[in-house]
Amino acid sequence: MTTLVICIDRSGAIGRATNVPMPVAGWEAVRSLVTDAGLSDPEDASVNCLLESLRVARDLRDEREEAVVAVVSAESDSAVGADRSIAAQLDDLVDRYDPRAAIAVVDSAEDEQVLPIVESRIPVDSVDRVVVRQARDIESTYYLLKQFLADEQLRSTILVPFGVALLLLPALFYRFSAAEAVAGVAGLLGAALLYKGLAIDRFVAGMPERVREALYAGQVSIVTYVVAGGLALVGGFFGVLSASDLGDAPGLVGAVEFVYAAVPWFAVAGVTAAVGRLLDELIRDEGIRTPYLNLPFVIAAVALVVRGFAGYFLAQEAILDPFELAGVAVTPVQQLAAFIVGGIVVSLAGVKVASDVGTETLEDVIDADRETDGE
Repeated sequence: MTTLVICIDRSGAIGRATNVPMPVAGWEAVRSLVTDAGLSDPEDASVNCLLESLRVARDLRDEREEAVVAVVSAESDSAVGADRSIAAQLDDLVDRYDPRAAIAVVDSAEDEQVLPIVESRIPVDSVDRVVVRQARDIESTYYLLKQFLADEQLRSTILVPFGVALLLLPALFYRFSAAEAVAGVAGLLGAALLYKGLAIDRFVAGMPERVREALYAGQVSIVTYVVAGGLALVGGFFGVLSASDLGDAPGLVGAVEFVYAAVPWFAVAGVTAAVGRLLDELIRDEGIRTPYLNLPFVIAAVALVVRGFAGYFLAQEAILDPFELAGVAVTPVQQLAAFIVGGIVVSLAGVKVASDVGTETLEDVIDADRETDGE
């Protein structure tokens, strides 16, 4: 009696790839089908299912058992139509070979759903499930992970912060609540990733060298940077004091009050730093570049606009007293408009001064940017 080794393809991929009428039976016919299906789609798992069917039939023949390898493939896109077409193909195989038993070879859970149809016509002695040992996505993930672990810089950027966080987590759980511990670890990881992602580590690493070169070269910007840092601290101090005076005011109102009080000091600090850089350019007598001329005006313009909006919001909350000019009350909207116009005028003045005094043309700026991007 004959044992039928059946490769089941409920998806119909084999039939569509080869355009061969189903069922296909016989050693040579199935071998030719493997070649056609493999050339059509080498990545299809059905090719492995066909090869497994041939292997099982060969092993049975080696054991002196009569075996016929066959392939059934669905010929309809609908589930019912696919099952009916496979049932008709099985009836054809039964009429041709009158097998005593069958061995079903499948490569997916979808193909296994056809087993009741096979069992209703032929006794099934075994079900051979084909599992592809190495899939492309798994292989790619493996090699990417291997490459990642071999890169020392990536390991120090990713693995070290996560390792420190995992070590700190038990101690934080012991001392704080679960929510506080998780929040602290998340904050630590976020700070570490931003530290590397924004290249702050490079800036910090190069800071001593830049400071040393500036000191030896006698640059004025060193002094102005220190002054700018002090002014920024003063601005932050006055901003915190102003916000604390509001008492039980909402947090957003306190933030706006902080900005309103601190922005002038921050603006003066920024202009001081920019003027120091500009003086260094003048001392070197290498010409004045346009960005250094325009920067103080940009800082002042932005500070005017930001302070205008902050004053408008505070005036709406009745925290600021109405402003009067020559005995005439100025509404918050008029005051905001004046600050915006002032910012635009200062910005335009900066553009005018930069174009008249600067020794760098627009083409020079574009070329410098291109060289920087190339590096």
